[in-house]
Amino acid sequence: MTRTVLVIDDEPDLLRLLDYNLSRADYLVLTARDGESGLEAARKHHPDLVILDVMMPGLDGWEVCKRLRAEPATAPTPILMLTAKAEETDRVIGLELGADDYVTKPFGVREVLARVKALLRRRDASGQAPEVATVGPLTIDSGRRSVTAGGKPLTLTTTEFNLLRALARRPGRVYSREELLAGARADDTPVTDRTVDVHVSALRRKLGRHEDLIETVRGVGYRMREG
Repeated sequence: MTRTVLVIDDEPDLLRLLDYNLSRADYLVLTARDGESGLEAARKHHPDLVILDVMMPGLDGWEVCKRLRAEPATAPTPILMLTAKAEETDRVIGLELGADDYVTKPFGVREVLARVKALLRRRDASGQAPEVATVGPLTIDSGRRSVTAGGKPLTLTTTEFNLLRALARRPGRVYSREELLAGARADDTPVTDRTVDVHVSALRRKLGRHEDLIETVRGVGYRMREG
């Protein structure tokens, strides 16, 4: 099955580079040169993955990411962000807004292809074995990739869903940050304490009054509260 990748970037040369190489890797490639047209393309074509540049005039990548995550139809779509800045703050902002991974410019095309493949592989793997897990007020349906908390549906990113499901598989077990990220994101993604903390904070906000289901084990990691 041919996968569709939407690339949103205002640099024509970079668009051509990614279009050429992704097409050679047998992806169907859609391109957009600004945030507004990128949003329209995502809503219309429902791509399997979005590659999104941060620094664009008008509607920047952070705002596009935020809007994609706010709409049920595009919320589960993996997002790989491109940033020209290497500061941790910029990466953290993207993760807080719902990005699944990031690549810093200048980058190698092989690295981008590897991250695209890894994100799609993890999304596929998580949907191959449909199962429904219930932990307290949480119901996690892996087949449908849906989560409800107290009967209320939650809109989660791919990484957030994988992270929550990993914690829910063995309530009470303490997972280190490295273990959680190994299961939730690409294996070749840099692992930092700050990265997993950002995702957990986002999950807790979305869980609302059920946020205490995810417990912090100081100096170790996190666990899902039993019962």
